Amino acid sequence: MKTHKDLKVWTNSIQLVKLIYQITSKFPSSELYGLTAQLKRASVSVPSNIAEGAGRHSNKEFIQFLYIASGSLSEVETQIIIAFELNFIDEAETESILNRINEIRAQLYGLIKNLNMR
Repeated sequence: MKTHKDLKVWTNSIQLVKLIYQITSKFPSSELYGLTAQLKRASVSVPSNIAEGAGRHSNKEFIQFLYIASGSLSEVETQIIIAFELNFIDEAETESILNRINEIRAQLYGLIKNLNMR
């Protein structure tokens, strides 16, 4: 691996951030400092922690940051479900985002497993 930018999981999590920013732009303005801010923060945390972990040059530390990224991904998942329950997003948008989250989660755990075998 050259850098975090070479990781598919990092690239996919960047795409998730873009999607989150797109959907939250349609949220009510009353949510600007609530759910909108929380979703943006949690989604940005995923690729940020992947990058930070990759930059640590230690598998043990990298794995720890991947687990933190996974935790942030769970936050995004929960907040998307809340947004759906509040009718901020429709069922199709919700399913699409949750599918992306599951794909990224599987990639994170695959990378963790790979790093643990080294």
